[in-house]
Order: sequence, then C-alpha cells, then structure tokens
Amino acid sequence: MAARRFAITASDRYMGVFEAFLQKGWEPVKLFAAPTDERVHNHKGVLARAAELKIDIQMSRMTERDLADLGARGCDLLVVASYQWRIGNWSAHLPHAVNFHPAPLPAYRGPYPLVWGILDQQTRWGTTCHKVAAEFDTGDILAQRCFDMSADETHESLDLKTQMATKRLAHEVAGHFDALWANAQPQGPGHYAHLWTEAQRTIDFNESAEQIKRQLRAFGRWECVAMVNQVVLHVQSAVAWTETHQFKPGEVVHNDGQRFVLACRDGFVGLLQWSLLAPGVLTGTPER
Repeated sequence: MAARRFAITASDRYMGVFEAFLQKGWEPVKLFAAPTDERVHNHKGVLARAAELKIDIQMSRMTERDLADLGARGCDLLVVASYQWRIGNWSAHLPHAVNFHPAPLPAYRGPYPLVWGILDQQTRWGTTCHKVAAEFDTGDILAQRCFDMSADETHESLDLKTQMATKRLAHEVAGHFDALWANAQPQGPGHYAHLWTEAQRTIDFNESAEQIKRQLRAFGRWECVAMVNQVVLHVQSAVAWTETHQFKPGEVVHNDGQRFVLACRDGFVGLLQWSLLAPGVLTGTPER
C-alpha cells in the first residue's frame, strides 16, 4: 500500500509534529516555513530536515496556486503546525487539512495563547488538533491532550510541556487519522485570546509583587517592559518579593551598577538583566 502524502507548515518548536508523521509512515511532499525572530522561534532544524528529505521548501506565503499544486501532486493532508498566515480554501484542492493549536480549544483561540494561560492563572492546559476552518482555530476537534499547570508555571516550562504534549498528540493523529477525522467533534462556543499589547507587558509598579511576578513568568522570553527614571528598559530577567516599605511605587531604591531595585505596591522588584529599548517596539511577532 502506497504511503499517504502530506505537506506541513512548521518551525523548530513543532519538529515533533513533523517527525511523528514521518515515523507513522506518511510521505512528505513539501515544507512551508515563515520568517522567524530567531529568539522564541527559529526554523533551522525543520529546514535542515526538509533538505535532508529532499522535499520542496517554500518561505513565502502559501497561495491558492500552491494548494492546487499540492493536490495535483497527490497530497492527502496539509498539516499546519505554526504559521503566521491564514490558510486559503484548501478543501477545493485537498481532502484534509488539520492544525495543531497550543491550547485546550475551544478556550484560548488566537495567535499565542500560552502567555494568557499563566496571566489568567489556569490550572490545566492542553494542545489540540482540529480541522482547518475559515475562522482561526474553530474547526472540528480530532483529538486533544491536556495536563496540569503548576502554581509557579513559567512561559518556558509551559512552552516545553506543550511542545511535548503536541508531539504525543501528533503520533496519535498520524497513527489513527481516518478514524479521528471521521469522528471529529464540533467545538461549540469558545473565546479568542488576542495578541497582547505593549501596555499589557509593561510592569505597573502600583501592582502587588505577586501580580508582577506572574507577569514576569507569563512573558518569559517575550520580555516585560519597565520605565526606570523615564527610560524604557526591556526586562529579560527579574525577581520580586513582598516587603513592607515607605517608598513610592516605581521609585528606584537601590542599584549596584548593573541591577535596579524598584518599589512596588507591597514590596520590591529587582531588574537583573535588561536592555534599552525604544518605546513601543516589540522584539518579535508570535507565530500562529
């Protein structure tokens, strides 16, 4: 029996999805990749793997012509695993298309939900495989993997947990695709988590130390922003603790030449690693 053929959109964070389909005997046709920030996202690994497999690689946005070409080449499935562009009308050209979304749908639809899971103090998280639909992250669900979140979850720990769960989910989907596709369940009502604003990742020293710690944990490598003596700092690493004091929130109370300690509502925030950043500048755009 001939191997079934698939194309995939992926970055290195979703290499496990790519490998799962290969290990289950699916034949790769093409890799679609998108520009990355080389900080939170990169694609060196998937590009190297695609080159090793001698399949086509496309770095530009997928078009209707590309979908038609996949259909003409006998591609049975388009796997979307991180892609910043909307997928067009695939059903006119391909039998199947699925997306791996790093959240427990129907909750937390949207481009980068991990940050919101921590900010919202969720205790459970998950990853979902669903049919690609006209509206982002709304298609029928093939399968889902959920897991517990810890009280001190960080962006990095949640990201790695989600990547590992997604790899396990991809093995399940690749190995039992037809049954899962045929029995996919509608999502029903859900909610959309928009990409954060600059204000939402800016530290408000009028908040409590616990709230600021949660914000720091949630953004992780996306980094928070702090205003220190009218200068915007891009915060790469920080600590916060509760302590009674008489200082004004935002006041610099200590520095050792490299690190700053500022007062917050009920304690202090120590900025350990930071860089200068022009106001309003984001350092990267999350992938879908």
